Amino acid sequence: QVGCIVEELKKQGLYENTILFFTSDNGPVTTGGADSRYFQNAKPFNQAPDRLKGSVYEGGIHVPMIISWPSKVKKASVSDHICAAWDMFPTFCDITGSCHPTGLDGISVLPSITGKGKQKEHEFLYWEYPERRGQQAVRMDNWKGIRDSTRDGNIKIKLFNLENDIIEKNDKAGEYPEIVK
Repeated sequence: QVGCIVEELKKQGLYENTILFFTSDNGPVTTGGADSRYFQNAKPFNQAPDRLKGSVYEGGIHVPMIISWPSKVKKASVSDHICAAWDMFPTFCDITGSCHPTGLDGISVLPSITGKGKQKEHEFLYWEYPERRGQQAVRMDNWKGIRDSTRDGNIKIKLFNLENDIIEKNDKAGEYPEIVK
């Protein structure tokens, strides 16, 4: 269907100056008989069903975003800037030349898209989901802290270094209490 949209934009002479965003709201689902492990659709992340859509683990929240804007973006440009869905609204404001409303958590990613200007970075990113008895996660640089079963009163934080443990297997909370704090 994306190809049909691109074809029509080209036919209308609008493609070169149209920006297309293609992404997902979060990781792959396990409902309806989908077998994530068989299709490896969350690779390289942990593909266990409780680590996908509806979870704060990387398999549930880490998704790619593809942007096409032929008149402004070089083909095959890659950015490793970490952003979140709430960054899209300020980005759209910058693209359209609109003012940012006050109180937004998002940061425009237009500098990462165009390669022009200095990209602001988040001090941290935070997620909170009611699924699976309540979950919270915070990411600061390569560190990610996770609380599971918060509705049951759990306040224990698991800590992962995503630089060398992208599948979030090795809880480092005991080794880095200053990071947990």
